Order: sequence, then C-alpha cells, then structure tokens
Amino acid sequence: MSKIAILIFLAIVSFGVLAKGLHYNEKSQSLMPIPASEQTIPTVTAELWLKTSEKNNVLEGIIFDNEGNLLFCDVTNQRVMQVSKDKQLTTLATLDNFSPGGLALHKDGRLFIAALNLEQGLGTIVAVNLKSQEIKTVIPAQAGYLPNDLVFDKQGGFYFTDFKGSSTQPSGGVYYISADLKTITPVLPNLAMANGLALSQDGKTLWATEFARNLLHRIELINPTEIAAIGSAIPYRFIGSAPDSMRIDADGNVYVAIYGQGRVMIFNRQGIPIGQILLPDRDKGQNLRSTSLAIHPKTNDLYIVTSDEANVQGANIFHAKVFTHGLPPN
Repeated sequence: MSKIAILIFLAIVSFGVLAKGLHYNEKSQSLMPIPASEQTIPTVTAELWLKTSEKNNVLEGIIFDNEGNLLFCDVTNQRVMQVSKDKQLTTLATLDNFSPGGLALHKDGRLFIAALNLEQGLGTIVAVNLKSQEIKTVIPAQAGYLPNDLVFDKQGGFYFTDFKGSSTQPSGGVYYISADLKTITPVLPNLAMANGLALSQDGKTLWATEFARNLLHRIELINPTEIAAIGSAIPYRFIGSAPDSMRIDADGNVYVAIYGQGRVMIFNRQGIPIGQILLPDRDKGQNLRSTSLAIHPKTNDLYIVTSDEANVQGANIFHAKVFTHGLPPN
C-alpha cells in the first residue's frame, strides 16, 4: 500500500471515530460523578440517621462530647446544637453576628468555637462554659484571622485554620495557640482558605486541607510549632470542589469531608486513598454540602453533616460504618 493510500485510510478511520462522538455512560451521566482514579477504592453508602431541618440550613463542625452526645454547628442560624443519644435536639449556644463552623472540647470541658462573619470579613474563637453559659473571647475579631476549624493537642494548646485568601492569593494558614492562650505562632503559612484540621494521637502528625486549591497537607512535627526537616508534604490533590473538615480514627486513618460532592474520602497514615463514603442521592445533585464528620471514639460509627444545595432534602446527619481494625465485629 502506498504512503498516500495509508494516509487516506488513516484519515477515513479518524473521521469515523470523530463522527461517532462521545456518549455518557452510567458513571459520567451522574450530576456528581466520581473521578476515574477514585472509582475503584472500597466504597460504602451512608444512611440517613437524623433530619435536623426541612430547610437548607448549612451544618458544620460535628464532634462528640464527653457524654457521647453529638454536637454540631447550625451555621445558618448562628448556633451550636446538641443531639442526645435518643436523637433529641437542643441548642447549646447562640452567637451574635458570627456563624460557628468549628468545634473542639477543652480537657476542662469548655467548648471552643471557631466562628466567621464572611460578609464583614471577620472571625473569632470563643470558649463557652456549658454549665454556666459564660462565653469568653479567645481570639477577638480585631486580630484579623478568619478561624474555620480547630483541634487541641495533649498540652492544652490548639491549632486553628485561618480561612483567608483565594486560589491565587494564599494568605491564610495554620496557627498554634499556646496552652495559656497568650501566644499565637504560625505553623503552616501561605494557604488558600485553610479549612480542616486533624492531629494524630501522638501529636506528631498534623493534617490540613486547603479549600481553595484542593490540597491535603501532611505535616510532621518535632514540637507543636516546628516542622521536621523534609516533614511538609502534599500527599493528595482533590478533583472538583473541595476538601473541608477532617477527622482521624484510632488507626491513624484520615477522613476528609468533600464539600460540594456529597462524600467523604479516607486516607491511610501516608495520605493514600483507601476508601470513601457516599451520601444518598448525590447522583441527583442532592446532599452535596458534606462539610464535616465525627467518628465515635469507641466504635466504628461515623456521622456526616450535610445540607442539600438543591433545596430538596433539607439538612441531615448521615451514618456509616467504617474501618474496624482492633474492634470486635458487629
């Protein structure tokens, strides 16, 4: 066959392929498809555990208290809620002019709340005595931070994320506050909307998510404020929007809620994906605002807070069973 004939043949074949076009398949026609590289990791689907509102209230910052109750932030209504073991809802605290987004319990029982007023570009952290309802300011709005999430270490100090910046102007970061609440030290600066935080049980590995640039950071620490030599890494870059809050289980696995995708991704200690949890009806574009999660400290029960951007299903808490290493089978 001559060169001209070969070229004509290839052109005909190419034209035929192009003429056929692309077609949606079962996975790609979803309103929220799973990226191809994440489709084969172990996957479970969560089940509805509690509807907190028929309205599309944004929920955040879910944790367990010392009595086993679930606490979470109702961002829309600027309040912190408690869910008792029998699923009764009560209001624990209400904030003026700020929307709570991150919660952490101090060892003395006080509830620390990271809160924002994004319209005014202000943020604060307050501590609430849950018995007396006394509220004390830890970081005032005048300090210039936009605190989004926080986590305590064993010394009584805590890390918090500063949600400032954008994908092209990374002006946020991760900071550490000493146990006496007097000294604030930058740990991981120059982040674009630093969001979720998690700390390993030994306090040596700090994790953070960068909301505006879709990054997962893994930081090895030599002390609360110093990063080890070659101890800073980005083990994962997310596809689509956007990594939000995170938690660590007893095995050191890292669970990251993905806002806008209705799912949670799970990574091992090195930041390698090992599983994911999907929320129902995400393929229909519902329950996508999955912002935060809590893992029961003594079981493999995980709870996810979400709201429905499509304004169909309201605000909900979903439940799933997760990795069970070291636990008896259920």
